[in-house]
Amino acid sequence: MNYKFIVKFISILIAITSLFMASSIPFALYYSEKTIPQFVIIIILGITAGMLGLVVGKDAPNRLNRKDGFLLVSLSWIVISAFGSLPYILIAHLSFTDAFFETMSGFTTTGASILANIEALPKSLLFWRSLTHWLGGMGIIVLTVAILPMLGIGGIKLIKAEAPGPSMEKISPRIAETAKYLWLAYVVLSALETVLLLLGGMNLFDALTHTFGTMATGGFSPKNSSVAYFHSSYIDWVIIIFMFIAGANFSIHFRVLTGKFKALNDEELKAYAVIVLAAVLLVTLDNLSIYKNIFQSLRYSAFQVVSIMTTTGFVTADYSKWNGFAKTILFILMFIGGCAGSTGGSIKVIRIYTLFKQAINELKYNIHPKGVFTLTINGQIVRKNIIFSISGFFFLYMATFFIVALLVSMFGVDILTSLGASAATLGNIGPGFGKVGPVNNYAWLPSTVKWILSTAMLAGRLEIYTVFVIITPAFFRK
Repeated sequence: MNYKFIVKFISILIAITSLFMASSIPFALYYSEKTIPQFVIIIILGITAGMLGLVVGKDAPNRLNRKDGFLLVSLSWIVISAFGSLPYILIAHLSFTDAFFETMSGFTTTGASILANIEALPKSLLFWRSLTHWLGGMGIIVLTVAILPMLGIGGIKLIKAEAPGPSMEKISPRIAETAKYLWLAYVVLSALETVLLLLGGMNLFDALTHTFGTMATGGFSPKNSSVAYFHSSYIDWVIIIFMFIAGANFSIHFRVLTGKFKALNDEELKAYAVIVLAAVLLVTLDNLSIYKNIFQSLRYSAFQVVSIMTTTGFVTADYSKWNGFAKTILFILMFIGGCAGSTGGSIKVIRIYTLFKQAINELKYNIHPKGVFTLTINGQIVRKNIIFSISGFFFLYMATFFIVALLVSMFGVDILTSLGASAATLGNIGPGFGKVGPVNNYAWLPSTVKWILSTAMLAGRLEIYTVFVIITPAFFRK
C-alpha cells in the first residue's frame, strides 16, 4: 500500500480545500461579519497541512494500484469532511458530530441539515456551506486530478473510485484532460444559471448559493424555507431546468457545448427524460385537488419531482401533505436518481434501465428457451459481467438501505422516519419522509444515528463498493 502517497495527496487536498474556503472572506467583509479571524486560522492550518504532506510524501512513487485508489478516495472524503467542519465548530459553535454531519452532507451533495435557523448564521459560513456542495458535486478528487498532473496513471483509478455511475466515460485519451473538460462544462453551466437567477431578482449571494445547490444536486439553501422563500415562478422554473440538466451525464453536456448534438441520442438520457415527464404528469394530475389550477399544480409538482429524481432536495412545497399516490411516486423516484456521470445520487437510471431490459430478455427466454437475446444499449452489446455487477450493486444498495433503516429504528425512531432517513441519506437526497420531511431537519436525532447516516451519505456518494470494499478482510491481504 502506497501510504506515503496517500498522505501527500490528502494533505494537498486539504490545502486546495482551504484555498476555496478563502472565497467566504469577501462575503464576511461585505456583510461586516466577525468571521474572518476564524477562516484565516483554518486556511493557515490547511496550507500548513499541505506543506507538511509534501515533505512526508516527497519520496512517494506517483503510482497507485486499485486498492490504493479505493482507500485514498474513502479517506479523502472523511478527512476533508472533518477539516471542512472547522468553520461550523469555530463560528457556529456546533458539536463535532453536528459539524461533521453538516459537512459530510455538503460534500456528498446530500443536503440533509441539522441547522434549525439557517438565516441566523453568518452569510460567510452559509457560503462555505453551499460551496461544499459545488466542490463535492463534480468531485474534489476529479478536481485535483484536473489541476495536478502529478498523478499520472493513478488518476483513472481515483476517478473510477469516486465518479458517480457504473462507468466513467473518457472524453480525452488523457484522464487529466477528461477531468478538466468535465469541470469546464460544470463551471459554464453554473455561470449560466447564476446569471439567470440574477435576472430573476436574486442578489449575488443567493444566486451563487442556489446555483451551487442546483448544479451539484445538493439542495442546501441559505433560506429556512428553501426555494419557496422567493415565491417566484421564474426562479422555480430556472432551477427545475438546471436540476434536470445536472441530473444528466456531464460528458453529454460537454459534447453539446462543443456542438456535438448527436450526443443527445443517448438511451439513458431518453429513459431519464421519459421517467421525469411521466412522473411530472402523474403527480400534477394527482395534485389538482390541492392546488388552484393545473398551472400551479404543474409548477409545484414538476419542481418536487425533478428535485427528488435528481436527488437535489430543494423544496417549494410541503409534499408530506400531498395525496398518497403522489408521495408514493416521490418515494420510488428516490431510488432511481440521475444518470451515470451526473452529480445526482441514488441507484442511477442506467442501472435501472439495464436491469429492466435484462428482465424483458428473461421473459422472452422463458417463452423461447432456445432463443438468443442480446442486451444492447446505444448499439453496444452489454457484457454479462457488467449485468452481474449491476445486479450485485442493486442488491447491495437495497440491503444497505434496509440495514441503515433498521439501525436507525433501534434508537426509537418511527418506521416511516427510519425508512425516509435511510433513503434520503443513502441516495444523497436530503429531505425524506416522516420527521425528516421537507419542513423538518435531522437535528433532533441522537448522535449515534447522525454518525450512521453520515456513513450512509458517504457510501451512497461513492457508489457503495468504494466504501464497503475497504472494510472487507480480503482488502488488506497481499
